[in-house]
Amino acid sequence: MDTLPRTLLPRKRKYWRLLQMDLVPTGIAGLDTVLRGGLPPNRVYLAEGSPGVGKTTLALQFLLEGMRRGEKVLYIALSESKEEIEAVAKSHGWSLDGMDILEISALENQLRIKDTGTLFHPSEVELQNLVKALLDTIDRLQPARVAFDSLSELRILSDSGLRYRRQLLRFKQFFMGRGCTVLFLDDSDDKSDVQVRSIAHGVIVLERLAATYGVERRRLRVDKVRGLKFQEGNHDYVIERGGVQVFPRLVALDMGVNFPAESFESGIGELDKILGGGITRGTSTLFLGPAGISKTTLCLQFAFTAAKAGRPVLFFTFEENLRVLRQRAKGVGIDIEPLERNGTLKLQRIDPAEMTPGRFAQLIRAEIERKAVEIVVIDSLNGYMNAMPDERFLMLHMHDLLSYLALHGVTTLMTLAQSGMVGPMSSPADITYLADTVVMLRFFEAAGAVKKAISVMKKRSTRHEETIREFSVDSHGLRVGEPLLHFRGVLTGVPTFTGDSGQMIKERDELQRR
Repeated sequence: MDTLPRTLLPRKRKYWRLLQMDLVPTGIAGLDTVLRGGLPPNRVYLAEGSPGVGKTTLALQFLLEGMRRGEKVLYIALSESKEEIEAVAKSHGWSLDGMDILEISALENQLRIKDTGTLFHPSEVELQNLVKALLDTIDRLQPARVAFDSLSELRILSDSGLRYRRQLLRFKQFFMGRGCTVLFLDDSDDKSDVQVRSIAHGVIVLERLAATYGVERRRLRVDKVRGLKFQEGNHDYVIERGGVQVFPRLVALDMGVNFPAESFESGIGELDKILGGGITRGTSTLFLGPAGISKTTLCLQFAFTAAKAGRPVLFFTFEENLRVLRQRAKGVGIDIEPLERNGTLKLQRIDPAEMTPGRFAQLIRAEIERKAVEIVVIDSLNGYMNAMPDERFLMLHMHDLLSYLALHGVTTLMTLAQSGMVGPMSSPADITYLADTVVMLRFFEAAGAVKKAISVMKKRSTRHEETIREFSVDSHGLRVGEPLLHFRGVLTGVPTFTGDSGQMIKERDELQRR
């Protein structure tokens, strides 16, 4: 039963009618995801940002989507010529055939018939004539979608803020009375100018951030859409041939997928034993250690074993060339090329200077939805951090990404290189609290040789060994030795073995192998 005061009931009914309307898709899949389907119809919206952020491209995609749906559309060009707009469309491989484009020069010709004065003279009469000619044209064409580019020209023609606001209100009433969904473009970055923001039904902000190195970062934010629950926050986007691509910020859904409680084994008995039976599905594992300690090799071993069993694996490398990675894997007895050919294992090289975090997360999401990937390897988080606009965002991005993967039953393997080779070490970011399992790798000295040690520092899902074992990597693969009981200084970063050297892994006898 309704408990609202009777005076508020009409407003409430109007609000729910708005929620039940068919939304208007923008033609940009990622933006429609952010908007939870599109924009409420028959309203006026604002897309604002500095020159070069892609407002014109976004507007064209909005109108082209209308044409695809059989709607009449109109592009009002006050700041660009028709040739310039067609050039933008051509650069994306689009045809504007069937799209009405109204240039300011066409309006100027209409005004000159009625008035011999200069079009841009700052007088109220001429502004009213311009607006009347524009609205008469719209009334004649009866479009369902309109893009108005840009409000900067209208702001210049208006001598005062009051006149500018009156014209905006006049536009809003005119368009809503004719069933138009309108997208205003504005170059203004002055957030204190709330004239359009207060009048518009929704506001989309596009920003361009200059990176210290690499490509510029672009991000999109929906500041408001009345009557619509949209996805808040900043979302990465790029402008490529084909238009604007928006990568919605990854948010772990409340409901994931059902998956069996099982573990992924490495195929090496001693390694699985130290991990308490392997890596639990739907969890994240961090391999932590200095450069050259074989973190990537450990990930390759798990990925190789899973892919051989028919489980799809997605392996991202930020540092290594794919050809070098394949050779390196083959050099330790892991031949991944047949698995790549049958599609079970996919290697992908990521350039952190070119890839934004949002795009990377969307890439993972698309692969999971397309191919039901069960294991994702990120090698390494050091490279992933370099893709961040700010290092302090690493934890938030990783939290969202790992939560999403866990809810979808995906097992995540990550590597993180610590600074230094021996002695006290530090990490560029403390991400150990996010990982379900942390495997620590260290160099140590014994019997006049440099050795490698492995130990599991934590594992949330099951019990694990609390011992330290030696491991080695050679041309025949990875070996893990028996627990080494006589260690000291492991947590200080300078592990020293004080036991019998007979416990060490012996070099393989090549003659016996043959």
